[in-house]
Amino acid sequence: MTGLKEGDKAPDFRGVIENGSEVSLANYSGKKLVLYFYPKDNTPGCTAQACNLTENQQLLKNAGFEILGVSADSVTKHQNFISKYDLGFSLIADEEKEVIKAYQVWGPKKFMGKEYDGIHRTTFVINEQGDIERVFTKVKTKEHANQILESYK
Repeated sequence: MTGLKEGDKAPDFRGVIENGSEVSLANYSGKKLVLYFYPKDNTPGCTAQACNLTENQQLLKNAGFEILGVSADSVTKHQNFISKYDLGFSLIADEEKEVIKAYQVWGPKKFMGKEYDGIHRTTFVINEQGDIERVFTKVKTKEHANQILESYK
């Protein structure tokens, strides 16, 4: 869905995370960032993906990656989601869809024959210089960490 591709400059962003503080792309300067977009907290696929990233967070950290999730859910919903599943990373509450639209992951979707606009599950790996190194549009929710790590072998 996204028009962004590997080699593109990552769009700058600012967003509020679950504790109410603000984060931006600049906070991750000099680090590799796994910036993943997902449809909704507490849904089966989104929970599987978040838990897989949490379970493998140390492997990702050892490989030099930081993790940051983005959905259109509220700060309160993110707090509950993080607490319920003991997630080990922050989530941007992008209720106005500014970050979501900047990364071009909002658009038409189809589910059970119905069409609607929503977030396309997409992960971007942004390198230390702020360039997009990897784009995952076919995310394997139950093995996403491995999918990311394998792409670097």
